[in-house]
Amino acid sequence: MDLDVGYVCSHCDSYAPLGATQCPRCARPMGFDEKPPAPFRVPMPAPVPVVDEPGDEPIEAEPLPSPDQALEPTFPSLGEAIPPPRPEPAGPPVGPHRIPLRFVPTEALMDQARSYVCKKCYSPVPQGHKFCGRCGEPVPREVLGAQTIMFSRMLEPGKAKLVLIKGEGFQSDPSDETAYLLGGRQHPCGRTQGDILFEHDPWVSPLHATFFYRDDGKLVIRDDGSLNGVFVRVRSPMPVQPGDTFLAGEQVFRLETTPRPSDGNDAEGTQFYSSPKRVSPFRVVQILRNGILATQVCARENSLTVGREGCDMNFPNDPYMSTRHARVELTPQGGFVLLDTGSKNGTYLSVRGERELNHGDYLFIGRELLRVDISA
Repeated sequence: MDLDVGYVCSHCDSYAPLGATQCPRCARPMGFDEKPPAPFRVPMPAPVPVVDEPGDEPIEAEPLPSPDQALEPTFPSLGEAIPPPRPEPAGPPVGPHRIPLRFVPTEALMDQARSYVCKKCYSPVPQGHKFCGRCGEPVPREVLGAQTIMFSRMLEPGKAKLVLIKGEGFQSDPSDETAYLLGGRQHPCGRTQGDILFEHDPWVSPLHATFFYRDDGKLVIRDDGSLNGVFVRVRSPMPVQPGDTFLAGEQVFRLETTPRPSDGNDAEGTQFYSSPKRVSPFRVVQILRNGILATQVCARENSLTVGREGCDMNFPNDPYMSTRHARVELTPQGGFVLLDTGSKNGTYLSVRGERELNHGDYLFIGRELLRVDISA
């Protein structure tokens, strides 16, 4: 096969044989001797002379560094990198002072992140953040909702903490926890006075009770003459006296002795007609709001039971009352004891004056249910 070898004109794309010096069509020079056209140049305006104003001093241009010097980079020292602080004006400082970021210690920046560490990537998460900034793992709800009111710098061994279980304005989320640390010698409690305040509970007196430690370190609660009293959960048979009140479910009861019979024949010798009476050593009275007396039941023998059904005093519409909730008994010595018969929500006895508290005790102050936790 024969191949034609030659040139192709760059202007009109015409073929020219090898060795031709110009294009047979447009007569332009061919081959490698062709020179490119001169580039088009835009004429630049002439420089305008600058007239020095009076008082201006001529500025000498700094000489450019040599190629050897340009290839050697220079770094400023630490003192040159951080500019010196500006002198403060005379007189006392006014307003808050802001510390530059470069002078803030690392410990200060990370202090807010010491409360929680991500369980997935072990990165510190600042307080109040809902997600880890590194891996995006959500912070547990119990960490976000935990709230502790501090009354001392540190909870020493043997000191107590009051954990709020339920009450007026209480969050129903079980992960939320409000605790009061009893780190001082004594802590008054009330609606408007004291260290521990329950401002939204109308059943709490202005100064309701006081928590304090005895010389032996035991925690004690004292009723400071409150209207509704302080109630502590019954763990074992507790001695009670006539006039004491106790809680079972949502009901309030008071123990009373059976009044002596005062009936008899009238002046004319006529007997008053009534139901037959039975000998009873005591009775239990239900107390409604504002001190109104409701159900009154006399003990038939030496005990009286309270519950939801099948007892001497029955409250079938009380959802917090157990079937067999509590019992009051007469002791052989002539006293009285209150027992909790395995109820789910417990039975609470009012405090007469002072009462020693132990780890795990539950108590009612107004409508606030608190648990006592004592550190080991």
